[in-house]
Amino acid sequence: MTGQPNRRASGGLIDRSRVVRFRFDGRDFTGHPGDTLASALLANGEHMVARGFKYHRPRGIFGAGSEDPTALVQIGRDAARTDPNTRVTEQEIYDGLEAMAQNVWPSLTFDVGAVNDWASAFLPAGFYYKTFMGPLGSWMAFEPFIRRAAGMGKAPSAPDPDRYEAINRHCDVLVVGGGPAGLMAALTAGRAGARVILAEETAALGGRLLSVDPGTVRLGGAAPPEWVESVVAELGRLDSVTVLTRTAAFGYYAQNFVGLWERVTDHLAANARPGNLPRQRVWRVRAKEVVLATGAVERPLVFHENDRPGIMLAGAARTFVHRYGVLPGKRVLVFANNDSAWETAFDLQAAGARVAGIVDLRRDVDAALLSAAAGRGIAIHPGAAIVGTAGSHRVSGATVRRLGNSGDVEGPVTAIECDLLAVSGGWIPNIALFSQSRGKLAYDEALSAFKPGQSWQRERSAGAAAATFDLDGCLREGARAGADAAAKAGLSAKAVKPPKVAGAERPQGTPKVIPEIPSGRPKHKVRAWIDLQDDVTTKDLRLALHEGYDSIEHAKRYTTTGMGTDQGKVANMNAFALVADTLQKPIWQVGTTTYRQPWKPVTFAALAGQHVGDHFHPRRTTPMHAWHKANGAVFEPVGDWLRARAYMKPVETFDDAVRRESLAAREGVAVLDASTLGKIDIRGRDARTFLNRVYTNAWSKLAPGKARYGLMLGEDGMVMDDGVTACIADDHFHMTTTTGGAARVLAHLEDYIQTEWTDLEVYLTTVTEEWAVASLSGPDSWRVVADLCEGIDPDPERFAFMSHADATIDGVPVRVFRISFTGALAYEINIAADYGAWLWDKVMEAGAKYAIAPYGTEAMHLLRAEKGFIIVGQETDGTATPKDLGMDWIVSTTKGDFIGKRSLSRADTARPDRKQLVGLVTEDPAIMLAEGAHVIATGTEPATKPVPMLGHVTSSYMSPTLNRSIALAMVKSGRDRMGDRLWVSRPSGPPIPVTVTGTDFLKLREDGDV
Repeated sequence: MTGQPNRRASGGLIDRSRVVRFRFDGRDFTGHPGDTLASALLANGEHMVARGFKYHRPRGIFGAGSEDPTALVQIGRDAARTDPNTRVTEQEIYDGLEAMAQNVWPSLTFDVGAVNDWASAFLPAGFYYKTFMGPLGSWMAFEPFIRRAAGMGKAPSAPDPDRYEAINRHCDVLVVGGGPAGLMAALTAGRAGARVILAEETAALGGRLLSVDPGTVRLGGAAPPEWVESVVAELGRLDSVTVLTRTAAFGYYAQNFVGLWERVTDHLAANARPGNLPRQRVWRVRAKEVVLATGAVERPLVFHENDRPGIMLAGAARTFVHRYGVLPGKRVLVFANNDSAWETAFDLQAAGARVAGIVDLRRDVDAALLSAAAGRGIAIHPGAAIVGTAGSHRVSGATVRRLGNSGDVEGPVTAIECDLLAVSGGWIPNIALFSQSRGKLAYDEALSAFKPGQSWQRERSAGAAAATFDLDGCLREGARAGADAAAKAGLSAKAVKPPKVAGAERPQGTPKVIPEIPSGRPKHKVRAWIDLQDDVTTKDLRLALHEGYDSIEHAKRYTTTGMGTDQGKVANMNAFALVADTLQKPIWQVGTTTYRQPWKPVTFAALAGQHVGDHFHPRRTTPMHAWHKANGAVFEPVGDWLRARAYMKPVETFDDAVRRESLAAREGVAVLDASTLGKIDIRGRDARTFLNRVYTNAWSKLAPGKARYGLMLGEDGMVMDDGVTACIADDHFHMTTTTGGAARVLAHLEDYIQTEWTDLEVYLTTVTEEWAVASLSGPDSWRVVADLCEGIDPDPERFAFMSHADATIDGVPVRVFRISFTGALAYEINIAADYGAWLWDKVMEAGAKYAIAPYGTEAMHLLRAEKGFIIVGQETDGTATPKDLGMDWIVSTTKGDFIGKRSLSRADTARPDRKQLVGLVTEDPAIMLAEGAHVIATGTEPATKPVPMLGHVTSSYMSPTLNRSIALAMVKSGRDRMGDRLWVSRPSGPPIPVTVTGTDFLKLREDGDV
């Protein structure tokens, strides 16, 4: 153990009965359960923990929570579990924890990168752009070195062995923040019976109540920790309330969708984490109402040499004293512009520190504060400022001068020794989540800061987050917010009476904000830091403004202010003030940079949750999936679905399986799982009118019991989807879409109903997962249907093509369609999805005597290509019209308007030399063309000039029915080239000669043309 221990003998909310051993920077330390790495290091006299990003200047512990911009370390040496850029103020210690300084070499105390600080005059804002974006090729020369220097920590290099979760939740009221306002809001809403989620980013509820002197403050006669414990106990007894600690709300999105990041077991050693728990969890919460009780952030002061280790926010110092029982310094100097920092000075003195003085920018300090300080023997410096500091790896002193009426410093220099400089520029509302929700910010002149204005969503802010800084006001406001949220969520709610507050600390009053405190030094010798993580000074911001980057967003990017892992939590408001002062504009006119998600960095693993490895992309499976898997299916992703591509027997190759399956579908009977087809239920008085407008063909006379193929266009006249739609009743239709296009088609149709055709009475419901479908193909398919189904006669002589009928199988209702996508006799049996696996077993059992074979998507694609049927997305690419596809027959010229009709008459879509769908057969029937290969007009390819491309191959198969290769292609003026000899390129070797044919290869065989 090194350093002088600063821990008090008692106090704080940690377990002193046990000792925790950990390592930092190669040295051994001890702490106690409940300590953060920051509190444990401070207890051991360690302040310096990191280096700045750009100049590698020493950096210490500046805050006490997620607001700390500087105290970032690497946790763990395990290549799989190491975590970079971890705040020591948030990482809880555990036995065996090892933390290392990052962005340093060879060590934290001696870092070669500090040479950048010596060369700082040559590394101003924008030096990357000015230095490396020079003559052609200069960036490429510097890039390897810049990339090696960029970044701070090191990402894990081995696969992550831990488990993560992402879950969805709905609630009536989401309360973000577990301080006094948040606790009262959750308690009020919970007592009203609301489903409440309370999220607190630290390990314990209480917020600022854990940072006040428990010996002087009372809530209803109880010390703050005791009152918090009683509220937490009551919340635990309410079944409708979920309390989440170590859980940060990182993003506030549309319709009250909020992302929560829970660090479930990060406070435990890897070998001590329960196996039934994930390491981290993301909660995707949709809340009826939201209460933001996110508290406030303390603003630092901007002065010369304000970045040394040992310079700390006054509120953070107070937190370390009361929450962790740690005295962060023995000789303390306080520098402030508000009343609350004086309370910090008094608390530090009561904890055993010697307060060397209080320096306040204000002359008119409240008389009660002056009297209290004088009574404690504390030196007072009103109307004064710190103009410089001393020390290397920890602050050792500061110089103080009086502020004159002109705003500059004057008078003698006073040197004061200190090992802790507690600074406070006043408290500002934490508006990040409110701003993310698109809430309108309001500028508060008294605070010189922004606060929540008009809410955009069903949200309200409470407590310090709403600029209410007194404890009594926070409690009352939290109770009102909870009652309002519960009432707006539909419950009867009454605000809980808050406890009576006694002995509470003084609010901050009216801070005196100076964008940059003068030092009396020449400007070129001043180094006053705005952003302590990215090493941005006031000179950098002024340079950006001088060079024309006077938009606050541009100034941010040019200087990198607020662009670190802390996203400028403590830096941004000072940056806004300095830009406004330099431009001589009010801050509200300069505005703010965008408060983006996430509030703080969230690991990729937590965002991915369980969707990793084989589950990287969420996959939908049909009710028959287990059967397919057990029977040798090879799967392929189609949209979000996993579909069986082929069923390979042990002795078969993939091509053998496809050949066998396709022949079964042509010559006997085969069955396909078609459950993945998109299905939309269409109802309403104007359903026929609606179909007439979205499809190219007519639907007015389609009778119940019949079905029709439809082609759907975009407004540009290009084919976007196709499918069969069946008439169930005059006001009820069942539409099918392509598997991958279901969601897109539904959104497309809903868009027209809701924005263009609001007069139509039409209702759409997606029923894709409500129906399981077994599609039987082949000459024996009707026999299997006859053996299975009761109530219908499927004989093709009596059951007409493109018709449907209701039937039963062992009393279970089914709907049977006679539809074919293979060109062979085919039937589709639709059944409630819960019976899908049962239906499949029944089909296989009934078809056994006909040697039924399951077939997959590859055989389906081959079969439809033999018949010349298109697949949207394969034969089409968003540039094909019905005429291009040879489907003029499906475009009605007599009915009224439909989507895309006008575009079909444009000169470009009507010209005869467009690419058109044709068939291609190779002169050598054993050669298969490559899909995507270019179709060209010459058998030789000159090396010196490009060969004009006539088109490309869209589909290519080896057909066992025709005993040769076949292909479909989009070819320029294709239908005028019937019988022509063309060529198809290949990666190596001469182009392949082909003959242009029609697309229906089965008919071509009948006619003797292939």
